[in-house]
Amino acid sequence: MSLDGKTLKVCSCNRTVGIDAKALAAALKSSEPLVLHESLCRKDAAAFQAALGDAEVIVACTQEATLFGELAEQAGARAQLKFVNVREHAGWGAKPAEATPKIAALVALAALPEPEPVPAVEFKSGGELLIIGPADAALDWAERLQGQLNVSVLATQAGELPLERKYPVWSGRVTKLEGWLGAFDVEWRQENPIDLELCTRCNACVRACPESAIGYDYQVDLDKCKAHRACVTACGAIGAIDFSRSEAGRQERFDMVLDLSRQPILRLHQPPQGYLAPGADPLEQALAAQQLTTLVGEFEKPRFFRYREKICAHSRSSKAGCNQCIDVCSSGAIRADGDYVKVEPHLCAGCGGCATVCPSGAMTYAYPQVPDLGMRLKTLLGTYRDAGGKDACIVFHDAELGRRAVLEHGRRQGLPARVIPFECFHVASFGIDLALGAIAYGASQVRILVTDKVADSYVAALERQLGYAQTILSALGYGGAHLGIVRGLAALGALAPAQSVAKAAVFNLSPEKRTTLDFAIDHLAKHAPTPHDLIALAAGAPFGAITVNKDTCTLCKACIGACPEAALLDSPEAPRLRFIERNCVQCGLCASTCPEDAIRLVPRLAIGAQAKEAVTLNEADPFNCVRCGKPFGTRQMVENMLGKLGGHSMFAGGTRRLQMCGDCRVVDMMENKAEATIHDVPK
Repeated sequence: MSLDGKTLKVCSCNRTVGIDAKALAAALKSSEPLVLHESLCRKDAAAFQAALGDAEVIVACTQEATLFGELAEQAGARAQLKFVNVREHAGWGAKPAEATPKIAALVALAALPEPEPVPAVEFKSGGELLIIGPADAALDWAERLQGQLNVSVLATQAGELPLERKYPVWSGRVTKLEGWLGAFDVEWRQENPIDLELCTRCNACVRACPESAIGYDYQVDLDKCKAHRACVTACGAIGAIDFSRSEAGRQERFDMVLDLSRQPILRLHQPPQGYLAPGADPLEQALAAQQLTTLVGEFEKPRFFRYREKICAHSRSSKAGCNQCIDVCSSGAIRADGDYVKVEPHLCAGCGGCATVCPSGAMTYAYPQVPDLGMRLKTLLGTYRDAGGKDACIVFHDAELGRRAVLEHGRRQGLPARVIPFECFHVASFGIDLALGAIAYGASQVRILVTDKVADSYVAALERQLGYAQTILSALGYGGAHLGIVRGLAALGALAPAQSVAKAAVFNLSPEKRTTLDFAIDHLAKHAPTPHDLIALAAGAPFGAITVNKDTCTLCKACIGACPEAALLDSPEAPRLRFIERNCVQCGLCASTCPEDAIRLVPRLAIGAQAKEAVTLNEADPFNCVRCGKPFGTRQMVENMLGKLGGHSMFAGGTRRLQMCGDCRVVDMMENKAEATIHDVPK
């Protein structure tokens, strides 16, 4: 890493951060000596302002990033400002003298260019808000918000209605709610005879009801009602009361939904934007109402994913294959769509869990892409190693609760010198490709910091993926626990380093998941303490082989057509089933498609050339047409067919035609004029 063309401003934060400026300059290969300031945000601010004429300025302080930004704006500077935290992440550790390699690595990471922007998903909200819940609470919030938003109320429990009609009020039970900010479709069923939208609140029905079954909620208490129907007569031409209403179902579209139900209607870990369900807590309701007032206008968010259906192993010909992305998604954004899946980008929350569990790489994460993350890891670990750092432990954390946890721990206890935080949008996006890539780049360990906000489905998926990767590393002889999940940072101080690769990899991670895995596994195998060609893995692993029962397989080759990864191949020379293990993702489509139930999955990892070469799983003698001699099937398949159909009444005249190719059957039928046909059967 070289700082050429960039200006680095370093501060000891009132001499509380131990920084060796000379050693840091050497680690960063700086052509100029580094000046260590004591109070860059106060008395040394002039030194920062003097650097604003440079093209790019890196400030080793995030505490006062806002202040530095304001100073740059006041000066009219065009310099690109970047900030890096060396205080909580490195300088306040228990052994600050050993932190120079980590500080250099963090600075090198900050100096990298930003990833390419990804396409955006747009939202448009006009402020149409539906409040669902008990009438008392829903109407109260409607009164408060009706001056800022276009409110409507769907009362799920009766309550006294306002004296003035300022907004629509309905009653009923929600039967369907789906959508996102700017496009929520709500369906409900009106279960009370009085339609609140038609009701004029004239009180005629209240006075007419002999059982007092109607109050100022203008809803009929059906337990009290004795079916006198005096209310219907009193309502007259208004027509708001109808005990025989047949079309009780209604639907409308809204921009936002405030759900005050005791149990949320949408029970998703990550509900769609624009849907808030604060429950019965008044404070949470107030915070939700405040948030809703900000959701009017046009918005956009990144399109977090890319999907290539060509290699998706979800399904073929209505046979179920891989459902892992659907099962792991906590926002309900992914659903089955025939042989493939469909992702609704407006519902996608950007967790990346779908890409983590996808065995083929059909679903990939794009915020940022794996090559961008790989370049950041490669730069971070390379700079750390070149600066003399050893046994790097990378801690992946998210940009919200995870970041806060890292900063709080850094403030109170300080991070060990070998523990390097690495921020990402969501930790669920960390897959086996990044895990093995980080180890191949020289990391001793990788830990994923999981907070309470991370869905249980993501935690389980991460544990499975990291488990597969750890099995591979252990089988190759790399000692120690390289990969794992942590829920707190305190235990990292006592974490023993794991064995690193002897030589760090130099390749870049690929946008193709399987290609990245090939690079990483081949590199780790090449430098493995105890090389292995075959490694047994747990069921569900994205690597493996298949076995074929040759006694039952008829080489019908239905499995070849079902395989989405080209792992199963035909042979032009002879009836033969071939297999390339490198391509197999263990989706099981071949096994579920096989009519003879002859295929079994074998989860394992084959390393080396053997995994990339086609091997023959089954072959058979061809059966030649008895008329023209052309091979048209396997002997076993034809013999099985003859055995099953030979005794059928349709073939009482013989089965010779079954032993012909398709062309010869047609010719034989045309030549045999005396043969009975369907036209000979009396009507």
